[in-house]
Amino acid sequence: MELPVIDLAPYLAIADAGNREGESTKRVSGLTELCHEVSRLLKETGALLVKDPRCTAEDNDRFIDMMEKYFEKPAEFKRLQERPFLHYQVGVTPEGVEVPRSLVDEEMQEKLRAMPKEHQPLTPKGPDPKWRYMWRVGPRPSKTRFQELNSEPVIPEGFPEWKETMDSWGYKMISAIEAVAEMAAIGFGLPKDAFTSLMKQGPHLLAPTGSDLKRYGQEGTVFAGYHYDLNFLTIHGRSRFPGLNIWLRNGEKIEVKVPIGCLLIQTGKQIEWLTAGECTAGMHEVVVTKRTINAIKLASEQNRSLWRVSSTLFAHIASDAVLKPLGHFAESPLASKYPSICTGEFVEQELSVINLKGNKGES
Repeated sequence: MELPVIDLAPYLAIADAGNREGESTKRVSGLTELCHEVSRLLKETGALLVKDPRCTAEDNDRFIDMMEKYFEKPAEFKRLQERPFLHYQVGVTPEGVEVPRSLVDEEMQEKLRAMPKEHQPLTPKGPDPKWRYMWRVGPRPSKTRFQELNSEPVIPEGFPEWKETMDSWGYKMISAIEAVAEMAAIGFGLPKDAFTSLMKQGPHLLAPTGSDLKRYGQEGTVFAGYHYDLNFLTIHGRSRFPGLNIWLRNGEKIEVKVPIGCLLIQTGKQIEWLTAGECTAGMHEVVVTKRTINAIKLASEQNRSLWRVSSTLFAHIASDAVLKPLGHFAESPLASKYPSICTGEFVEQELSVINLKGNKGES
């Protein structure tokens, strides 16, 4: 199965026209069907491919070019941007720090053993052998029960374009998430801003990963062990090396192919909470596959970087907002499984399971 691509341009045009004319976008002809398709795909697959005219392939390339240049630097240079005393909330996280949930969650391990062999994830042998860079995107609340540490963003020396490139790509991907969140809300029969109003001043993080395929390019290597993301929605630009597997609602495992110029969006645990399990947090892994090996060979022939960069952004519900089933989802028979909880407390609970205290997602 290949995921269909949703073009956001018609929605963005209609929504903009509707907003200018004071109309409810819910009533604009042709919009509802598209929104239902978005909500259906999030429910059934936990993933969505979108094309957003505001996020171009050139934008993605510019970002990946810079991150490849950074990750290719020696480990001792990168460790200058490491902030373990800030729980890796900013700067670089070296390989061997992030622990996949499937390695520590016994209940998850039982479920994995019960899966048909062909749909089982690969078993990681330890912490993920990938690097990650944490960069905050968007404003934060001045008053909050979950005040993030007042640390300055970390900018590596020799990268004058760093801040502008990170902020530009981060804001563009947040805009795409907001459009999808509005469409999903309409498709689920909720007010258009049901999700986006809760996202305002959320602790969104642009968190690209870097995996060294020259060193770890053997088929079967696990860069990100089987897990879900604890945030609301996760978005990625297209990576230059394939290797992402996702699991559909029916348990089927598929390798994702992201077309050029498209973005991949995945459901996190927070949207599962808000929809009382109508959407479930999408399970996924990043591994070296035969297609990865082929891409490595081609990149080697063309003398290109052998670092696999994922331009991951974790979009969050605001820390002080309450996570609970919204609207008609509160009447769901499953609603009792999703009791009201402050989002910041929920995140802290999730983080207590994995090693990386302070990481706002896990992908």
